[in-house]
Amino acid sequence: MAEKKTTSYPKDKINILLLENISEAAVQNIKDSGYASVKKLSGALSEEELIREIKDVHLLGIRSKTQITQKVLDAANKLQAIGCFCIGVNQVNLKAATNKGVVVMNAPYSNTRSVAELVIGLSIILIRRIIDKNKAAHEGIWNKDAKGSYELRGKTLGIIGYGNIGSQVSVLAESLGMKVIYYDVVTKLPLGNAVQYKHMKDVLSKSDIVSLHVPETNQTKNLINKTTLKQFKKGAILLNYARGEVVDLDALRQALLDKHLSGAAIDVFPWEPEKNGDRFQTPLQDLPNVILTPHIGGSTEEAQENIGADVSNKLVQYLEGGTTIGSHTVPELALPVQEGTHRILHIHKNVPGVLSQINTQLSKHNINILGQYLKTNDQIGYVVLDVDSKLSKKAVELLKEVKETIKVRMVY
Repeated sequence: MAEKKTTSYPKDKINILLLENISEAAVQNIKDSGYASVKKLSGALSEEELIREIKDVHLLGIRSKTQITQKVLDAANKLQAIGCFCIGVNQVNLKAATNKGVVVMNAPYSNTRSVAELVIGLSIILIRRIIDKNKAAHEGIWNKDAKGSYELRGKTLGIIGYGNIGSQVSVLAESLGMKVIYYDVVTKLPLGNAVQYKHMKDVLSKSDIVSLHVPETNQTKNLINKTTLKQFKKGAILLNYARGEVVDLDALRQALLDKHLSGAAIDVFPWEPEKNGDRFQTPLQDLPNVILTPHIGGSTEEAQENIGADVSNKLVQYLEGGTTIGSHTVPELALPVQEGTHRILHIHKNVPGVLSQINTQLSKHNINILGQYLKTNDQIGYVVLDVDSKLSKKAVELLKEVKETIKVRMVY
């Protein structure tokens, strides 16, 4: 049985800040791990507010609204890791976090089912024109009519971006009797009977419903625009539960008014209010057969609990063992516990000769290295050392003197 390790720091001195009403599952998981100093706030903070709050914070938890800028990171003198309790990490300045040796983790898979189910549900509502009939019924108008209402069975679903969510949408759609075709910038193995196309325009032109599942990059900004909308099959439906910058909403409005598209469901927008209750405007308001939702694609109780457990586990595993699986900044390492040792983490600029300096420094002082792991990326290197416990404090001091050092920390 492996020796039970005791952390080299008092857990009650570790300050944890969770913003944007992160799930109680995360709070409980962190407290169950022995960390009592957990501050939870319901909303996001501005850059100025966050700079004031973050000075003594060791672990930070955020969702999609909080922006982690260079200035915020410069003020975060004690920050070890950031947990993004959501799918993306584009709200964090990853280059700055990497240079500071701050681990950034997220939950890329935890809400995929929630989004996939909603996409299928919306497809049924839109293709049956339930929105219009519901509106009429609320206005006291009885509109029992089959015109323009269709089944999903036998229709073609086009998926743009065949990743974690897109592929799960594919499986659900096939179970309802749909034909699935997809486009992705890289070759992806299809699930079920889905077929990959080499050109996006071919997917757009053949699909009755198009669902977007792409990240927000320079290449995907306004991916669906005036030109690409003309490539859609007449009467098609568009769903965007991916990122707000992917669709030109003015062009989409015109395509709906021209009846080139028969409906749309949009959950993400180029600009979104900071908090609930704020005024929201979009060019798509007041259009028939259009569903607008406030960025809730992954907002289910199950998804938030899964995200809370996933990210909080990753943060604790890094803090207590140096494990960085899922990190977008510090290179990924997963390490077994070594008996009779103390573990030290060393993060440094990725230049030649650092590992040699580390080994030279320790060997000069007869410090025995019982285990050593190194992983690098373009910017930094990450070394985990298991050393003789009797000399570990000396080892930490020596490692701080190594040129190009960014951060040194004894874990246990």
